Amino acid sequence: MTEILFYHLTESKLEEALPALLEKSVERGWRVAVQTNAEARRDFLDAHLWTFREDSFLPHGTDAAPMADAQPVLLTAAAENRNGATVRFVVDGAEPPPVETYERIVFMFDGYDVSQLENARAQWKRLKGEGHALTYWQQSEEGRWVKKA
Repeated sequence: MTEILFYHLTESKLEEALPALLEKSVERGWRVAVQTNAEARRDFLDAHLWTFREDSFLPHGTDAAPMADAQPVLLTAAAENRNGATVRFVVDGAEPPPVETYERIVFMFDGYDVSQLENARAQWKRLKGEGHALTYWQQSEEGRWVKKA
């Protein structure tokens, strides 16, 4: 059964929180896809992941670049799974692919963006109605993830 998590950003932006989660995923040997809602946003995240911290290297690429299928972390604006990911981050209110095709799906949403908040609530309601087990995590004031449901 797919593990489905909702990560509610309240103390930081996606650009600040996502890299650490991707680093942990790569450390665990997981193949990851990060799905956003637009190619321009995908390209912005791609540039950001090369420079988010001076001492880091997060191997990744986009679905528009050569060898997309070989990337341990693939940024995409499409629903397809070009790199054979088992973990998918769905960000910026993107429409997720069928959740059953992944071991883990992580919905990350900005709590101060009404559209993203409404989209996350709709996804929660839909997936709960389909009988999936869901967990909800919210940032503490220190930016740490705290399980709320």
